[in-house]
Amino acid sequence: MTLVHRLIRSYACYTLGFLAFVWVMWRIELAIGPGVWVGYVFLFVPVAVYAVIGLLSRTSDLVEYYVAGRRVPSLFNGMATAADWLSAASFIGLAGSLYASGYDGLAYLMGWTGGYCLVAFLLAPYVRKLARYTIADFLGTRFSSNLVRALAVLATILCSFVYLVAQIQGVGLIAMRFIGVDFAIGIFCGLAGILVCSFLGGMRAVTWTQVAQYVILISAMLIPVSLIAHRDGLGWVPQFDYGRVMQRVETLEHAVRDAGAEQQVRDAYRRRAALWQAQIDALPQSYAEGRAHLASELADLRRHDGSLRDVDARERELAAFPRDAQTARAAWTAERDALLERAAAPVPMHEPFPAATDDERRVHRRNFLALLLCLSLGTASLPHILTRYNTTSSVASARRSVGWTLAFVALFYLTVPVLAVLIKFEILSHLVGRPFDDLPRWVMQWRSIEPYLISVADVNGDGIVRWSDIGMQPDMVVLAAPEIAGLPYVMSGLIASGALAAALSTADGLLLTISNVLSHDVYYHLVDPTASSQRRVTISKILLLGVALLASWVASLNTGNILFLVGAAFSLAASSLFPVLVLGVFWKRTTRLGAVAGMVAGLAVCVYYIVSTYPFFTQLTGFEGPRWFGIDPISSGLFGVPAGFLAAIAVSLADRRPDAYMLALVDYIRHP
Repeated sequence: MTLVHRLIRSYACYTLGFLAFVWVMWRIELAIGPGVWVGYVFLFVPVAVYAVIGLLSRTSDLVEYYVAGRRVPSLFNGMATAADWLSAASFIGLAGSLYASGYDGLAYLMGWTGGYCLVAFLLAPYVRKLARYTIADFLGTRFSSNLVRALAVLATILCSFVYLVAQIQGVGLIAMRFIGVDFAIGIFCGLAGILVCSFLGGMRAVTWTQVAQYVILISAMLIPVSLIAHRDGLGWVPQFDYGRVMQRVETLEHAVRDAGAEQQVRDAYRRRAALWQAQIDALPQSYAEGRAHLASELADLRRHDGSLRDVDARERELAAFPRDAQTARAAWTAERDALLERAAAPVPMHEPFPAATDDERRVHRRNFLALLLCLSLGTASLPHILTRYNTTSSVASARRSVGWTLAFVALFYLTVPVLAVLIKFEILSHLVGRPFDDLPRWVMQWRSIEPYLISVADVNGDGIVRWSDIGMQPDMVVLAAPEIAGLPYVMSGLIASGALAAALSTADGLLLTISNVLSHDVYYHLVDPTASSQRRVTISKILLLGVALLASWVASLNTGNILFLVGAAFSLAASSLFPVLVLGVFWKRTTRLGAVAGMVAGLAVCVYYIVSTYPFFTQLTGFEGPRWFGIDPISSGLFGVPAGFLAAIAVSLADRRPDAYMLALVDYIRHP
């Protein structure tokens, strides 16, 4: 029996076993009722399975550890790459983005899937042809330069680390909701799950674990969507005809937009925003008065033996108060903007580029296209994705693997919009218009979780839930979908296991990518070229553990929403790596100095734009730069990629021509 047939039989049995496990859990729930035990079982049993796969795949062989022995069949490499690709942002954040922003969220779908066309045509076959261990190794060999290698290492670590932090934040969110632990504790619990998949076996363990994780994450998306759709009369395969529900959503959205009570709620938010604006206009005096007022209240409570609860509340308010007037301006501006966003009329899901004026519409359209472009180019540049095609047996297998990856990714992305539409229909038809005295149980459960993912406040005091009364974080849409739709709690456990599989699979790939470039490209090529294979693998494992701990600590700081962190990682990868990768394959005239200039220029422009425009960094540094052409910081690659191409081309033309060896190497890479 061939390797492919053995793998098909093994993973078919695994899939049937997992579906049987879900069915048994459902029967147990029917018998004894739902409870937190469901979350524990659905989180810990899959992790135990991943640990067994990782243990069975342990290795100290260099080629096995770095590239799984270069013998992974294209079908299974496509499945593993899809799991590596479908991160916490895709599983948790994408449906929420479509729910909240409608048409705008399609930029993620089109950008991410379109990027695989670039991978297939521009990079994957050529990366596999040279058969290096890492992307930094590929570039260092292509340009015969350790400086190029070092810059590629820097770019790889930067974009991969940002992406890794987003995955670990997703793990913390899942653990917090389904097993009831603190966010920071959930992150470090997730760290153990990440390490058991990758620590002992490297790429070999990660590959076979990711195949298992894809089975779980795609099941966790398809099964609940099919159940919700069947209940709503769409049948078991709603991907083909959910337009009927979309029409109902459109009717409900128009009713919400035109209702007088909704307008009252939006007016109340505008008044609250005006109060914040008055505070901002009165700075720095308003800052001094606000801090003095809180300090005075706290002193009075202590002086008159106020209740411990009141004293603690005032101490927390004073500790959370901005540290200076400049920080207060940034924080209060964010509060004002959030209220103004709540005050805006709801945007229908189907309406493209909504805006009050033509200028705003143009900026909106520009940002949509910029994000789509950055995501496409970033997809074609992510080191942990490109490295996966080095695990195939040949260039032809690498091409087939890209095709399988696109098929497995498309199956997921065709289902995500269905879920977003179904959940919006549930909210509009079963929560909006409901009395506050009769809120659904799921609302009460999610309102109690910190950081608060949903708020429902009776702003106009009529006792009825209005659309504008609901503030729901996009990240909770998928996790809460089964509860919102009234499915058995087992489906919530299944969603949790799918989200965890998505986060762990991507985190494993990213961790391995970072540790491998540090051990192979930094330690072996730049520090100790005489190191043995065993020592290099050991160093990689130690570095993997260190990077995992550092990323978990950064994630515990909760530095930004998951979808932004992922988008920023794509812009960083595109700006620093895409120009030099494409020019290195398709333009023989590219020189070492040109590659260096392109990577430095692209990365510098991208990092500058993010730091000078993203609110977290502007509050941290106190510096806020202009937004070029109104482009959002998540699309900073729009400026970094052209800067990288221009710098690489200009410096290469000014530099002396490459030598005969480099020209022959390019010919070797490009010819089948």
